Amino acid sequence: MRLFRWFSAGPIPAAYDLRRVGWQLLGDSHSSGPAEAHVVLGRPHDLPLVQWLSLAGANPAQRKWMMMLEVEESSERARMLRLGFGDALARGPTLEEIEARVLRLEQLAQSLPRYRIHGPIKLDLLAREAYVAGRAVGLHPREFALLWRLAETPGEAVSASELLYDVWRLSFRPETNSLAVHVSRLRTKLRTSGVDGMVETLVDGSYCLVARMQRPALATGSELSLDGLLRMGKEQALP
Repeated sequence: MRLFRWFSAGPIPAAYDLRRVGWQLLGDSHSSGPAEAHVVLGRPHDLPLVQWLSLAGANPAQRKWMMMLEVEESSERARMLRLGFGDALARGPTLEEIEARVLRLEQLAQSLPRYRIHGPIKLDLLAREAYVAGRAVGLHPREFALLWRLAETPGEAVSASELLYDVWRLSFRPETNSLAVHVSRLRTKLRTSGVDGMVETLVDGSYCLVARMQRPALATGSELSLDGLLRMGKEQALP
């Protein structure tokens, strides 16, 4: 069964309702967890500003699964594609075309690596969670995005400016200490999970994920599933 989700307010218009061609809507008598891959459709103009900011700043792996609908301006569609959304369409395509595009989007999104393992930590890009010895760390989406970005280049310094752009899509340094606060919270959660000293602050203010970590002696448990893939409205925008 192919799965999809609708993130905009109100019912799905018939023109976009993939249930008419055999798909199943998540949240519609379905108990799926985040481990089940699914595409996401919605109309961005329906979203409140805070939810749109969270969506635009979401992890790139999330945006690859998302199709933006009824984006009439060509420049806006181009901007959304540059932001990494899977597709952006104006009004008018048939349900047949939408399904074909969604299938292509699904294939491209599934080509991305889902997991990244660094020492005792296993990062799950789809669930947006980190696991230590099978136990969920309980990361906020921004904390996960920070850890995932640092894990791309372990042992290498990543400047505050790079993190602000890659995680928050900001090209300037805001007059807040939100980055430092998120890093501090990330360290606290890793420490509570038995992994201390993984994220270092360098003398120039940049951050680094240590190249090698020892595995802690924790009992192995089953990984917990968190329905965090689309908590876009609950994410906090950067102050």
